[in-house]
Amino acid sequence: MARAFTEDQLVIATHNPGKLREISDLLTPFGVAVTSAGDLGLPEPVEDGDSFKANALIKARAAADASGLPALADDSGLAVDALGGAPGIHSARWAGPEKDFNEAMARVWELVLESEDRRAHFVCALALAWPDGTSEVFEGRVDGDIVWPPTGDKGFGYDPIFQPEGYFITFAEMEPAAKHHISHRAHAFEQLVAACFKGRG
Repeated sequence: MARAFTEDQLVIATHNPGKLREISDLLTPFGVAVTSAGDLGLPEPVEDGDSFKANALIKARAAADASGLPALADDSGLAVDALGGAPGIHSARWAGPEKDFNEAMARVWELVLESEDRRAHFVCALALAWPDGTSEVFEGRVDGDIVWPPTGDKGFGYDPIFQPEGYFITFAEMEPAAKHHISHRAHAFEQLVAACFKGRG
């Protein structure tokens, strides 16, 4: 049985404005006051886990310990079939220290060109951690294809080159409300809500 979230405040363990915006939007119906690790000036922990779940938990625990508040962390990334699942948990690192995702997307496309397989999926792990050491972790996935050139300006990260199954536009071309219904983050969030936020909102 998952622990119910009964508090009124939550730290989003991210310094990424795009992730903060998406997660804040998803939390809006539940009446939770949200702040981010970036706003609180918390350092970014070393993400040395071997999976999305492990890295999400590292970030959530670090933020909960540093702030004394419950913390929610997301670890997500793009896994390309033709690249053996890369960039995977290293998705952000492919963008380099400057977080240049144009460079990262070009690298993905250059490598994918060597294969006819364009299939890919996004994975999102959400970890909710409390200062007392309790935690819950959930994972969602959405399948699709890599497309080129990058299209759209509504998303972030690799969204401009990812076309979800059943759609003819990229994540970056979708209105946020539409993306929230089908994304990897939305699927993970549905599990989180069902387990921890029942009765709120």
